[in-house]
Amino acid sequence: MLKAICSRKELTTNSYYECVKDIIGCQQVQELRSITHHLSTTRFQHCVNVSYYTYVVCRKFNLNARSAARAGLLHDLFYYDRKQYNSAKTRYQASHSFNHAMLASANASEITSITRLERDMIEKHMWPATRPLPKYKETYIITIIDKYCAILEFCVPKVQRIVHRKTQ
Repeated sequence: MLKAICSRKELTTNSYYECVKDIIGCQQVQELRSITHHLSTTRFQHCVNVSYYTYVVCRKFNLNARSAARAGLLHDLFYYDRKQYNSAKTRYQASHSFNHAMLASANASEITSITRLERDMIEKHMWPATRPLPKYKETYIITIIDKYCAILEFCVPKVQRIVHRKTQ
């Protein structure tokens, strides 16, 4: 079953899945299932969350929802541990925010052909922490959705634990 956080929809049975079905099953994307992300989820689930909600918002505003779904799924396609990177970083190394976006873009290009729009979305999803400015409306949307999903991924498990304790 494939679902986004706070959604009841099964994603493999709707139009969203048609946009990503050729890349979601590839080994490089599936490897993200084994990497913890935002303490309580996996990097794979985070990418699905961002992908799905960016798709929904872009579709609502008649923007390129297909590219939004694909870029969302690939936006964090990197395999190192962010905490280890930051602790080992030297003064002259790029920040994780910049580095992982560029690495994800390069990794995405190895999996599939990505458009200029998708590249902009992947490389600039950490704006305003990174420069330059996004070129497309979809890039601003993925930037906002990425932060929104990170907040959900931090808060929802805590709320679920509290509710679970109260029902016992």
